[in-house]
Amino acid sequence: MQCIGKTFFKSVVVGSWLIGAGLSASTAMADDDQVFGWVEKATLQPWDIEVKAKLDSGALTSSLDARDIEMFEQDGDEWVRFRLKLEDQASGEVFSDQIERPLYRELSVRGAGGRDERPVVLMEVCMGDTIYEEQFSLRDREEMNYPLLLGRRTISHLGLLDVRETFLQEPGCGENATVVPHDPADDQS
Repeated sequence: MQCIGKTFFKSVVVGSWLIGAGLSASTAMADDDQVFGWVEKATLQPWDIEVKAKLDSGALTSSLDARDIEMFEQDGDEWVRFRLKLEDQASGEVFSDQIERPLYRELSVRGAGGRDERPVVLMEVCMGDTIYEEQFSLRDREEMNYPLLLGRRTISHLGLLDVRETFLQEPGCGENATVVPHDPADDQS
């Protein structure tokens, strides 16, 4: 009986040590990632407009508030012309410019109101200290609380998402900021 007790005790100690080491390793891995809240400040590049962004793990593709959206052809390629009307959270000024971007793809969204086709363009957004080139579907989000919604494709590049917190990172992308280009492999997810 005495021998069984010692063996059991050694197994518990070794098992506890292994579990503790595993938790330390996973904690160390998590410490390397930046942590973002479910709402963050972001800046749209190259205009450096600071907006509130909702990080939405329920959406795959990111979405940007855009008005007067129209498709057109330029040099044999499909392009999208749209107007941004965004209040800069840092200055309070309203940014209202017409933008033209190549059409990256079209997105079909099914919702309670039926099917909606949206153009998708590539744009750059600063989150934390890094600029990410990401896919953004364009739609009028005037009635929404957040002009910028970041979906799972974008969130997967950022780091960790803490759904209990907001405003954990300040956008700070200067001239020497790291730029993460769009990865076409993300289109498969």
